[in-house]
Amino acid sequence: MNRKRALIANTFCLKKKRRCESDEHNGETHDVTADIRSSLQYLVTLFSRKLFNDSLPPVVLKHQLYSLHNDKTLVDKLVNELRENGELLMFQLGFDSEAFGLVFAEDYRAKVLQGEEGRDTLTTVEKFLNKVIPACSDLSFSKDKMLKEFLFSDSEITQLVKSGVLTVRDAGSWWLSIPNSGKFIKYFIKGRKTVLGMVKKSKYGEILKDELEGRRTTSQVKFQMKYHVHDIVGAELVECIQTTSGTLLRYVDGNINQSNTFLS
Repeated sequence: MNRKRALIANTFCLKKKRRCESDEHNGETHDVTADIRSSLQYLVTLFSRKLFNDSLPPVVLKHQLYSLHNDKTLVDKLVNELRENGELLMFQLGFDSEAFGLVFAEDYRAKVLQGEEGRDTLTTVEKFLNKVIPACSDLSFSKDKMLKEFLFSDSEITQLVKSGVLTVRDAGSWWLSIPNSGKFIKYFIKGRKTVLGMVKKSKYGEILKDELEGRRTTSQVKFQMKYHVHDIVGAELVECIQTTSGTLLRYVDGNINQSNTFLS
């Protein structure tokens, strides 16, 4: 009987382990939210802070998480939970309607205030950080909401746009934005295009993921190679094939043109 119980227990543990490894969200003790947070923290370490003189908060692309977790729906759900509890902020980056930047709220606040030191917009920006950011996880804000709900004046909204925490979406609405992020987007797009080009120029348009990650960066690739690899895998700009030698990345014809939109 003891042996039978042991076999049942071992089988249960094995099944539970498999469920954990596949990131299935089933209410078990495994904390998938912690996994997503850990993945975000790992991707943050790949962000090149020195490239921007440490003036930008580390930016992670939401789809980079898809390169680490297979269940996109679950990733989206848990990212939204982290946003709703005020831990994470999300931004529409502008070069692609499906490209969303993620920044830890504490990092955003610290870098925004750092950039506002000595500026005449500081008081208004502090008001925005204290009043709007903790209370609202929206990607954009209407004029009506800014005036009536958050009690900002027209001149204060103008100051927020000047400071870079808001950018114009259309007449009467603004995107939440990261001050001075234009350089980041430019470098990111150039790097993506170059790394995709490396895959395309490889024999048969294929390269082992480990080999690509080990390549030295060029003048066109400002970020770490792993940062870009997580991008092109998560955005499905390359096909991933499991081989006995490791993960093979295969160029998908036509995808490199998707990187030209912002730069053209």
